[in-house]
Amino acid sequence: MDAREKILRYYKGTEGEEISIRLVDIANQALKNRKYKLSGFLTPYEQEIAGTIANSLGEIKVDFNGGYIGAERQRAAFISEDFQGTPNFEISVIKAEWNGEFARLSHGDVLGSIMSLGIEREHIGDIIATKESAKIIVDKKMAEYFTTNLTQIGGTTVKTTLDELSSIAAKEERCKEIRATVASLRIDSIAAAGFGMSRSKAAVEIEAEKVKLNWQSVKNSSQSIKEGDIISMRGRGRLEVAEIRGLTKKGRTSVFLRRFF
Repeated sequence: MDAREKILRYYKGTEGEEISIRLVDIANQALKNRKYKLSGFLTPYEQEIAGTIANSLGEIKVDFNGGYIGAERQRAAFISEDFQGTPNFEISVIKAEWNGEFARLSHGDVLGSIMSLGIEREHIGDIIATKESAKIIVDKKMAEYFTTNLTQIGGTTVKTTLDELSSIAAKEERCKEIRATVASLRIDSIAAAGFGMSRSKAAVEIEAEKVKLNWQSVKNSSQSIKEGDIISMRGRGRLEVAEIRGLTKKGRTSVFLRRFF
């Protein structure tokens, strides 16, 4: 079995099956042309898959770029060892502006309006929304389409222009350290402790598919957690299971968590 078949078999039947097929093909194209080949914008989980593919195939490496320091969604460049240049990640940023006194538009409003234009998610990177504007990281080839067609967001008229990537500040995250004891290492128990909610509320959020474990969808509330895992909850940030410290005298498990906002 060659490396390609091993990779595809490993991800078969998982959430990463479809993207692994696409990324393996992109990596093979880079090997054949002895230059580099770009992917679309990838989630952190998909970036992990890209790294696994590069390590497995050999004679190729992978670099990532999301347009600014700290970007969550990034493009992968699979680079042949024979290539001596620097990859061009072909990333642009679009600025959409509106009157903040009359409209309150969220990240979801911006993304929803973009998707309604028929644009595939892989062409869109991070969206940095403020009170009266949003900066949208996009595939450079799509920039003109955005400035021409993105005229409304959530029913509000917007002005859309091409902006400079250098105008985006590096992402700064706030971190809160949490020391807690939990009844078990189930994901609903850890999420409840880390995000400051009841275990039943955490279970509801999991059932509503708002929670991911290591960037993958969580199947049920009883899924086990281990040290080093990352739990993210829509609208509440990200939780790192920094340390599992063992049992207390009362039989509960002591954990050290880091919550990023």
